[in-house]
Amino acid sequence: MSSRRLVGASALLLASLTLAACDAGSALSGDPDDGSSSSSGASGGSGGADAAGQKPAGRVATNVKRGATVGVDRVVQVTAKDARLTSVTLSSASGAVDGAIADDGARWTASDRLEPGETYTVKALAEGADGKPVRRTSRFETSPLSLEQQTYPSVSPLAGETVGVGMPVVVSFDVPVTDQAEFERHMTVTSKPAQRGTWHWLSATEAHWRPAMYWQAGTKVSVAVDVNGVAAGNGIYGQEDRVVDFEVGDAHVYKVNAKTHQMKVYSNGKLLRTLPITTGKPGFTTRSGTKVILEKFDRKRMNSETVGIAAGSAEAYDIDDVQWAMRVTYSGEFIHAAPWSTGSQGHANVSHGCTGMSTADAGWLYDLSRRGDVVEYTGTDRPMTLDNGYGDWNASFKDYAQGSALR
Repeated sequence: MSSRRLVGASALLLASLTLAACDAGSALSGDPDDGSSSSSGASGGSGGADAAGQKPAGRVATNVKRGATVGVDRVVQVTAKDARLTSVTLSSASGAVDGAIADDGARWTASDRLEPGETYTVKALAEGADGKPVRRTSRFETSPLSLEQQTYPSVSPLAGETVGVGMPVVVSFDVPVTDQAEFERHMTVTSKPAQRGTWHWLSATEAHWRPAMYWQAGTKVSVAVDVNGVAAGNGIYGQEDRVVDFEVGDAHVYKVNAKTHQMKVYSNGKLLRTLPITTGKPGFTTRSGTKVILEKFDRKRMNSETVGIAAGSAEAYDIDDVQWAMRVTYSGEFIHAAPWSTGSQGHANVSHGCTGMSTADAGWLYDLSRRGDVVEYTGTDRPMTLDNGYGDWNASFKDYAQGSALR
């Protein structure tokens, strides 16, 4: 090769190497606030150590683009490449969102979802493999939601309440949930001692949970409804998580026989008393099946119009101060004092569907009872239903479990 051709080839090779070096440098330069990731700015290629053996520059990225508008169901993540995350914050005017860094420092994941109509700031700090700090700050927004696009849960029992062994967990929503399976994945019931149970959706706005058998007396229960930001379907999202802890008291089970006109009162398996009672007369038959005490009133006005009996009719009634009333169905069945029927109690059924007893017996039972106590009725041909009060025990556990969205 001539000396002129050798010089020309050397010049071309030098120009090529210079261009390659310029391209590699430009791939790492730039404002960290303008892209989806940032680096410590050390020289070298983007995919590992350079030819001199230097360690690669670290990078940090998020799964939300800077300046984007996202839904509240987004779970924010921050990832590090050739670096180890040391701190990450995610916050808005509503407050900080908790999260956790993985053990290997490669990922941070938010432990909650987002609030609507907010501006969020992500700040991340990592240590690159080259020992240099890697920082990232970015902002994004969440879409606003109207009240019609949000559904709020409420939970029964109440926090700290002590209930009977028949009490189901009841979660109600103010806007219908169409993606019930997704919501059910975020609703849990745990207990000590542990007891097997299942969810059952009575409607798009109400889900119940019950154990396979009555709760064990003394059980401690925790309910977690983690639906904040979860898609409910039809453009609706859950709002506000709920955590409710309650306890189960003594096992009170009352057995009513409409044929013998008696109620046997058991506590923790021991028969305490047998009470003479009266139940519904023909045309107003008391329902047979398992009922649960829904609420208690030391005095309650009872008006026949509320159960469909017209004022002025032969069966009409309006009593201002019925004592020791305990509701067991939404349709109007109560256990209460009925001093006007003491002559029939233990002998005949003369009520409009309620279970009546003497004032003394009703007062004693009222003091013993709490919400969630069980009343088992037999002796009539009118069945109790699942949705008339807390009728959850009127199906086998196998059939009840068919009401789960995850069956």
